[in-house]
Amino acid sequence: MQIGSFLLPNRLFVAPMAGVTDRPFRRLCKRLGAGYAVSEMVTSRPDLRDSLKTARRANHEGEPGPIAVQIAGTDAAMMAEAARYNIDRGAQIIDINMGCPAKKVCNQWAGSALMQDEALAIRLVEAVVEACAPQGVPVTLKMRTGWCQSAKNAPVLAAAAESAGVQMLTIHGRTREQGYKGVAEHDTVAAIKARVRIPVVANGDIDSPAKAAQVLAATGCDAIMIGRAAQGRPWLFREMAHFMATGEQLPPPTPQDLRVWMLEHLQDHYALYGEYTGVRTARKHLGWYARGLPGDPAVIGQFRAAINRSEDCDTQLQYVRDFFDEAA
Repeated sequence: MQIGSFLLPNRLFVAPMAGVTDRPFRRLCKRLGAGYAVSEMVTSRPDLRDSLKTARRANHEGEPGPIAVQIAGTDAAMMAEAARYNIDRGAQIIDINMGCPAKKVCNQWAGSALMQDEALAIRLVEAVVEACAPQGVPVTLKMRTGWCQSAKNAPVLAAAAESAGVQMLTIHGRTREQGYKGVAEHDTVAAIKARVRIPVVANGDIDSPAKAAQVLAATGCDAIMIGRAAQGRPWLFREMAHFMATGEQLPPPTPQDLRVWMLEHLQDHYALYGEYTGVRTARKHLGWYARGLPGDPAVIGQFRAAINRSEDCDTQLQYVRDFFDEAA
């Protein structure tokens, strides 16, 4: 699997998710088998570039490449400038967000709302490709199947994006109208793959090694992208890689594995966010981890309550150590 000049180690990608796929999470996913990860969405608005939130989202210190940054906006010139700005700060691949279903994004006509205006969407793509070309930075595009069931125009936009110079497409098998409800369909993804020559990535409801293999076979896609299924389960990538290589299920991680990975994730998380914000934003990750922890549900419930009460890093870390020590 190749994007521009970058040869990726496998076909298992981490989806960009706002508030989730920050640098610590991306690094852990890559360590546990993901071949590629895209940053959280960053705004193209120059007045927000210096905010702490944007700075953290754009932090790639110590992350193995290629460094892929997803940008979002509605103004072609502003998106082009955002691409150049992020390239100057280390981005090696620029991804355009045309798939986010969040109301606060779509209400500004960004994200998947762009799919309602094909002319604007393609002007924006052309501007970003033109801005990235002088530095040889490939541009990719992530979108949904359409705005709604009656306007599933992803195949049309995919062909236009390819003509404009986009080098990879990722398709979430839902419309914006669906949000994350219902079941993702990959027939549209397969149709797009049959229509274009550039790599196509399937996204949506791929939550197990067997489902990953099934979607790849059904769509003919070049890769798959995992989002919500990796929350609290970043080792899913190594399970998928093993299944694809051998046809066999990898044994679940041991409690010792889980302990090491969770503590590693927490320490990297605190280093990025600092104590006050780090402890609070870690709670959601620990809550996701707790869904798959071994042991008595009542004990796990107590663990979740304890980490949510934690006000400092050391206490939160100690609750994780104590949980596994008691389980052992």
